[in-house]
Amino acid sequence: MGHIGIRDLEIFAHHGVYPFETEEGQKFYVSADLYLDTWEAEHQDDLDASVNYGEVCEYIKEIMTKNNYQLIEKAAGEICENLMEIFPKLNKVRVQLYKPEAPIKIPFGTVFVESCRTWSDVYIGIGSNMGDKEENIRSAIRLISEIKGLEVEKISTLIQTEPYGYKDQDVFLNGCLKIKTWLPPEILLKHLQDIEQQLHRERKIHWGPRTIDLDILLYGQEIIHTEQLSVPHPDMANRQFVLEPLDEIASWVWHPVANKTVHQMYEALREGGEKI
Repeated sequence: MGHIGIRDLEIFAHHGVYPFETEEGQKFYVSADLYLDTWEAEHQDDLDASVNYGEVCEYIKEIMTKNNYQLIEKAAGEICENLMEIFPKLNKVRVQLYKPEAPIKIPFGTVFVESCRTWSDVYIGIGSNMGDKEENIRSAIRLISEIKGLEVEKISTLIQTEPYGYKDQDVFLNGCLKIKTWLPPEILLKHLQDIEQQLHRERKIHWGPRTIDLDILLYGQEIIHTEQLSVPHPDMANRQFVLEPLDEIASWVWHPVANKTVHQMYEALREGGEKI
């Protein structure tokens, strides 16, 4: 991965908690690290294969001057997120925002915050067994695609499967999505839970019927165990309704706990082999 660095971009802007900061303004300095594949730019000597850092500087200035933020944390985050959206070649952005004239009553050099956004490949399981199942899934995918900081890249074929766990319910329609996102896992989970609520999911019976079910299966190669979230999904190796559609769009993807590809896990399940 290549790296373009921008250092100490001076911008006069009006950010701060105190009224005099937004009224009078002050100098800020922005440094940015842009991470992208520069192989083609290095070998073709073509600006279209890279990112125009002059344009990046202009966008940073525009973001800093068209809005007034109370916190430099907010301003730095806005710069990161806007650059990720405006320049699709970027894989990662790190921004440092310096406030050397901050209202601090003791001598200091400067104050700064650092914000970072990175695109990650994420796989989501999706299912429904109530009402118009296909329409429920279509609606969920549409709502997912509207989340800021997220792009839907692949959608598997939908398959009909028997209920898992609790058997006294209708058959399911299941599939998987590949998305690209810079949202942290816990924030992505909250968005997915909000969509489940919008589509009237009720959690009355464990593994019971539902209008829509959205599960984060894999988030890059991260291993996460919190009260709210476990990634990779802890039971995916035992679920044909997960592995079959996932194998269609991500057969080569590595499972960081099983130390197998998705396809190897799917084949092991089909053959009745060892599971995790």
